[in-house]
Amino acid sequence: MSEQRPKVVYVMGAGRSGSTILGITLGNCAGMVFAGELHLWLAKAGKSPLPGPERERFWSAVREDVTPPADLRAHEARSLERSAAVFRLAGRRARRRLRERYRRISEEVLRATARAAGATHVVDTSHFPRRARELQALTGIELYLLFVVRSPASVVASYRRDDVEFPRFNLITTNAYLWLTYALSLLAFLRQPRDRRLLVRYEAFMADPDGVLREILDCVQSSAEAPDLSALSTGIAFQGNKVLASEVVALKSKADQPSLSSRIAAIPSLPWSAVFARLRPNSSR
Repeated sequence: MSEQRPKVVYVMGAGRSGSTILGITLGNCAGMVFAGELHLWLAKAGKSPLPGPERERFWSAVREDVTPPADLRAHEARSLERSAAVFRLAGRRARRRLRERYRRISEEVLRATARAAGATHVVDTSHFPRRARELQALTGIELYLLFVVRSPASVVASYRRDDVEFPRFNLITTNAYLWLTYALSLLAFLRQPRDRRLLVRYEAFMADPDGVLREILDCVQSSAEAPDLSALSTGIAFQGNKVLASEVVALKSKADQPSLSSRIAAIPSLPWSAVFARLRPNSSR
């Protein structure tokens, strides 16, 4: 494994678009490990905040295989990941100095994760399109991009809920976040070679998980069979949403039903639906 370049499946896009359940599903395919949100590895010093002895043993093995740079701090790494940092022009020189160290540690963690799992594919659901841009420069991995999109009304509805662990966004903030995230994701998507990228619609995946999963597996050059969608192990992901609190989950087909107010609130982001319809390759069914 150490002599081979692992295939990294990077799930990119807005938060609350279904990346965790997609990552779990892929992680149940032979040869794949669902690593979760690996951008947090540095901030957590390689120690997963989630419970479980198997998870602790796994990430302990990864830590032993990686030497974090002493001169790269977590808050500095975030300046290369967070979308809003593109507006901080004063820090551009500092980010250029950090870039080489950030790329080195990212590549080491991804390769160590593949070795610890004995996997050919590592699924990273960190979301951030700017992290995708950095991973595109790595020579020690083979990168595949999954640009996951969901109905803007459903994303807006999710950010308005008060029963999730993330902070609520107001309507202006949510739409601004979607526009910035989608714009940066589009740039990263178009830079990626056509045969190693795929736009994945959450609604299509939930309506036909077997069909869309087969398209994804073909895209990332995996011959694995689809897993039992009624009993998916959540695995040893480093970090993710509250779905990971369960050891086993079932993928159930369901249709989003955002409220009328959420549909109205999402109108400023609706033009992106036309953009997504033109992107290729596209898993829309």
